[in-house]
Amino acid sequence: MSPAELATGTPELPLGRRELEQAHQRLAPHVHRTPVHTSAFFDQRLEARLFFKCENFQKVGAFKIRGATNAVLSLSDEERRRGVVTHSSGNHAQALALAARQQGARAVIVMPSNAPAVKRAAVEGYGAEVRTCEPTQAAREETAAAAVAETGGILIHPFEDLRIIAGQASVAKELLEDVPDLDLLVPPVGGGGLASGTVLAARHFGSSGGGTRVRVLGAEPAGADDARRSLEAGKIVPLERPRSIADGLLTTVGEITFPILRAGLEGIVTVEDDEIVAAMRLIWERMKLVVEPSAAVPLAALLKGERKTRGLRIGVILSGGNVDLGHLPWNR
Repeated sequence: MSPAELATGTPELPLGRRELEQAHQRLAPHVHRTPVHTSAFFDQRLEARLFFKCENFQKVGAFKIRGATNAVLSLSDEERRRGVVTHSSGNHAQALALAARQQGARAVIVMPSNAPAVKRAAVEGYGAEVRTCEPTQAAREETAAAAVAETGGILIHPFEDLRIIAGQASVAKELLEDVPDLDLLVPPVGGGGLASGTVLAARHFGSSGGGTRVRVLGAEPAGADDARRSLEAGKIVPLERPRSIADGLLTTVGEITFPILRAGLEGIVTVEDDEIVAAMRLIWERMKLVVEPSAAVPLAALLKGERKTRGLRIGVILSGGNVDLGHLPWNR
């Protein structure tokens, strides 16, 4: 792929380098440039050098504020007056609620009934209206569509939106700027917004000339492995009732994110809930970082040992830190 093609995008990679740079420039004044932490313990365990991009220190406690901010700032004045609508189990909900409030826009957020109470409380704290639905993808979409029809608001999908994906790409873009010569990036995979953004950032900023030297490995809960199944089948394979402690990763990949993942992921490693909890606890104990289960999935995938890590420089994306401290998973 030539530099010219990279600049303008392709059907599989619909966002070019210039678009990602513009999105990052647009949202940068409104979000944190989060730190990169290291751990001798995990380096020794995996015989590699690991660099953890700490989005748990981000506004609203997760990377989602990046995409939400880019999306809201991209609206016209007339669209902003109409307000915004979305569906989310928590982190995108919080992010869009805050981004909308900062721009003086109304936000209606559809949340599944099993969303963590701490996340719902945060959304309401940012001034958004919360509407509850059954914990299925179909129910989320139907309830959000009804809210759009009622309020006239603009739907800002959690991941099926190029403005969202461009914003999420800034996570890996910053990591690649701060830590040169990475061999591998490992994002968690839910709906695919962050993972798609990581693929695009790796392709456009991973090496001089826009090469593909930096590889991207997805990490997904075994109980919500629609992305792995979809990649194997060559088409989207939704799950009726995904189940995992990683509540932020229960959504199905979409028509926009799936082709990007198919074009750029070298594969997906799935992990069981007990492996996620073990990795989460190790991060808390060894790195003194508060991360949520979804954020621990990439490390759990590496610790599983299915992929060789010896000698590699690996960027691990810790996607968020919104935890219900009254219900820590190792206390169950």
